[in-house]
Amino acid sequence: MIRVGVNGYGTIGRRVADAVRKQKDMELVGVTAAHPHYKYSLAQEKGIPLYALDMKSLEAFNSAGYALRGTLNDLLQRVDVVVDGAPEDSGPTNKAAYQAAGVKAVFQGGEEHGLTGTSFVAQCNFEEAVGKGMVRVVSCNTTGLCRTIGAVNRAVGVSKARAVLARRATDPDDVKKGPIDAVVLDPTTVPSHHGPDVQTVLHGLPIVTMAFKVPTTHMHLHSLILSLKSPAAKEDVVRALQSAPRTTLVDGKSGFKSTASIMDWAREKGRDRNDVYEGSVWKDSVTVVDGEAYMFLGVHQEAIVVPENVDAIRALKGGYAREESMKLTDESLGIAHRPG
Repeated sequence: MIRVGVNGYGTIGRRVADAVRKQKDMELVGVTAAHPHYKYSLAQEKGIPLYALDMKSLEAFNSAGYALRGTLNDLLQRVDVVVDGAPEDSGPTNKAAYQAAGVKAVFQGGEEHGLTGTSFVAQCNFEEAVGKGMVRVVSCNTTGLCRTIGAVNRAVGVSKARAVLARRATDPDDVKKGPIDAVVLDPTTVPSHHGPDVQTVLHGLPIVTMAFKVPTTHMHLHSLILSLKSPAAKEDVVRALQSAPRTTLVDGKSGFKSTASIMDWAREKGRDRNDVYEGSVWKDSVTVVDGEAYMFLGVHQEAIVVPENVDAIRALKGGYAREESMKLTDESLGIAHRPG
């Protein structure tokens, strides 16, 4: 069993903790808690062991009647791998703590690539992370781009990629950043950071990205234009996407008219938290004109990186092939598994 700790119990940390509990080769040793909050009461109801961030946090929890197992330092003594779900920019400080404890670590896409030197999307570069001490799972948007562009690149070749990202303004439970009554350029300059981030996984791919925020909370929507290396028809691109791991095709003719339709699909499927782990490509949007493929891609920002975190744990631990790890993860999360 791989002993796993999760440092941070927010949007991603909660999901990763639950996903780890579903793995037959992993044990969730515990998660860290910052201060008394209903989400930690719910974690205890699930039987998830709680650890405070530090002694000050531990005292606050004790005063509130919680029974915690210790602090982050105690958790690090009991795990093989820690998944860092802490707030953005805390990576360098946390990295030092993990290294001091001799624990391998998985960081999130809010940190810089240079923090670990290895960025990760399982179906694209699982092997690069095998046996490493630390790895960074790239952001939700970068994960969606890498999966989709990588699938088309493997099938027919991509000489250049361009993407315009309509980004959700904030997550559904984050009232500090929204709602907004505007379309916000994010950033006002071109390119956005997403293209260079893709290149940390799909090395050497020419890509330019632009991004803006819109007044919604549940998904991002990408408009992709891919210049193809080989002559290809729409059907060739569709086949590449249909056979790609962790990618699902939806169709406007079947009622998928918006990102809300995709979230409703996940709800009706009985997914935990209505989560969509797959990148969602509108099949009827896929078009090839003058050697360029066009498509729309939906990305559920809360969930798409969850399977990547689970696979990153196995990659760091070693002893797993890409296909073996992805199959275990997909089956546990109810993702239709397609070999990479």
